[in-house]
Amino acid sequence: MKAQIAAKYLQFLTKKNANKNSGFTLIELLVVIIIIGILSAIALPSFLNQAAKARASEARTNVGAVNRAQQAFYLENQRFAVDTAAVAANPSANPPTAAVAGGTASQLLGIGVKDTVNYAYTSVSTTPTESVINRGKSLNKDLKGHIGASFSNLGQTPTLLCAAKAPALEATTAMDVPVLTPATGVITCGTNTDPVGQ
Repeated sequence: MKAQIAAKYLQFLTKKNANKNSGFTLIELLVVIIIIGILSAIALPSFLNQAAKARASEARTNVGAVNRAQQAFYLENQRFAVDTAAVAANPSANPPTAAVAGGTASQLLGIGVKDTVNYAYTSVSTTPTESVINRGKSLNKDLKGHIGASFSNLGQTPTLLCAAKAPALEATTAMDVPVLTPATGVITCGTNTDPVGQ
């Protein structure tokens, strides 16, 4: 008799445990959902920032291309190419041959850099035989502006590409222009920009 009671009791316990393990409880599901939420909250900002980085690479590529084209243009013409607006603003410093009538420096340089929804590009100079500033101005508050400079120094044409330290900097403050130290030929970015390439 005792064996039968013990067997029935064991049978009862196994059925009871089998019912407990047959599914997830509400608390287990909530814990899983909370963990997934925390992981997605950590990953989402990084993922969203990738789109802004991709758009910013447009300016880095285009201003860098203009810098390199300015070097080649200088080797052939002993001056840098500037936008027509720069010639109109300072005709004594910018000879008419330094710009295409009604055009941009990228047209004179023969490269296809055009303004986009994200950036507007300009090339200006007060002394086109010595230097030119190539700017990719951000048109989007989430993007950093880029500024490049090409200089003529001691028979060389060094360049530098800088990016604003903060997005939409140009909306409140102009980006500082890169500066050349003539004795050493070293170019440094302005105080509110960081170097990102040549």
